[in-house]
Amino acid sequence: MSADTQLSRNVTSGVAWSVAEKVGSALLQAVVSIVVANSVMPMDMGIMAVLTVFTTLAQVVVDSGFSQTLIRKAAPTEGEYKAVFRFNIISALALYAILTIASPAVAKYYGWPQLAVIAPVLFLLLPLNALCVIQNTIMVREFKFAQLSTITFLSSLISGVIAIVMALTGFGIWSLVGQRVAMMASKAAMLWWRSSWRPRRGNTSSLKEMAPYSLRLMTTDIITALYNNVAQLFIGNIYSGDALGYFNQAQKLKDMPVNSTMQSIQSVTFPALSKIGDNAVKFTEGYRRVIMLTAFVMFPIMAGLIATAEDIYTLLLKPRWHPAIPYFQILCVIGFFYPIAIVAYNILKVKSNGSIILRLEVVKKVIMTIILAITIPHSVKAIAWGLVAAAATEMVLNVVASQRYTEFSVWRFIRTLLPTILLTLIMYGAVAATGHYTAEWHTALRLVLKIVAGAATYTAIAYITRNEAFGEILAIAKGIICKQK
Repeated sequence: MSADTQLSRNVTSGVAWSVAEKVGSALLQAVVSIVVANSVMPMDMGIMAVLTVFTTLAQVVVDSGFSQTLIRKAAPTEGEYKAVFRFNIISALALYAILTIASPAVAKYYGWPQLAVIAPVLFLLLPLNALCVIQNTIMVREFKFAQLSTITFLSSLISGVIAIVMALTGFGIWSLVGQRVAMMASKAAMLWWRSSWRPRRGNTSSLKEMAPYSLRLMTTDIITALYNNVAQLFIGNIYSGDALGYFNQAQKLKDMPVNSTMQSIQSVTFPALSKIGDNAVKFTEGYRRVIMLTAFVMFPIMAGLIATAEDIYTLLLKPRWHPAIPYFQILCVIGFFYPIAIVAYNILKVKSNGSIILRLEVVKKVIMTIILAITIPHSVKAIAWGLVAAAATEMVLNVVASQRYTEFSVWRFIRTLLPTILLTLIMYGAVAATGHYTAEWHTALRLVLKIVAGAATYTAIAYITRNEAFGEILAIAKGIICKQK
């Protein structure tokens, strides 16, 4: 079997396992989120949103881009693995101490005393995550996505059960904390159990060689994480904890399908594209196909969520959460831009030395700063639309920048996406029409009919028009089934 064939099979299998896990985890998380949301108050979600901003930023610093560098390297040494592991642990413990000490000041700033009580427990995510970064990195390098998918799903299941039990027995906000900590703890334990790598005695390599590329990625990721979450910090202070709770809950529901799909694609395609980076023709075609398949999957999902938002909230969440519906619909528009931007960003990570990524982030964040300065004082809804504009800007900049490393022109990019865009518009029309004619029906029945109408329309037209992405997905599914047989 040729190396190209083996790589193709690894990618296909990896995507299949990863997508299956992400879909299963997303469905599980949706159930957990709905049960927990109906047991907590919007203010609780607001407190968790603020603490999550600090946790996210700290985790970027703990990793510092070294895991991506190890994936990118042809053959990392044992000393390099050990050096990165030691750095992860030391930085995680240091940041845990700093954030825990600072939490009373943050609680006083927002006027939320409970924040200081919760912070020391939630920030345990940092050392727990640091314990298993290397094991996760090695499994990604070795395309062990079946094991990773199983571990992730099981950790989601364990933490989900814990969260539901805590929510139903009156623990309130602590059910949200318990879910996050239990997920990371169980994932770390299973990664250590399934991985043979241990930080054994021996020489530790210097991080100096990896530092330039890694630190560029870290700087970029910190800026990205900060700007992705900075709006929440202002919403909680300028408006109210309830407003932040509505916004955060809408964002979490939107993120489930977006993040699940993108994590699957990114975790598999980054190491795969790294292996064919020297072959310009294969690299460009691989990039085009990933863009095509990403859009074919994500566009109808986001359009469907926008069209069915009111029915979903009415059916599944208590009335106190219904003010979040407009935010949810607006934020779902981000799902049309963000996935494409991430795929193009992967191209830059594979092909560039990191400097263009950093320069691009500066440009993006200048634009984002202007957008936030205009929208934050206006309203929470304006902030949501501002984030949509920022996502669209990021997609355009990433795609344009990636062209210097591939032969994927703007016109070819448009031609690749156009069939899916048209399909999505027709599907949205079918769903809207179904909702119009069933407006007086029971919410559950109306929602089911909308989903059926949308899925049937999208699939039927894709089949009739012999859509390339649809054919590709059928071929992948057929290959997996035949392989299993």
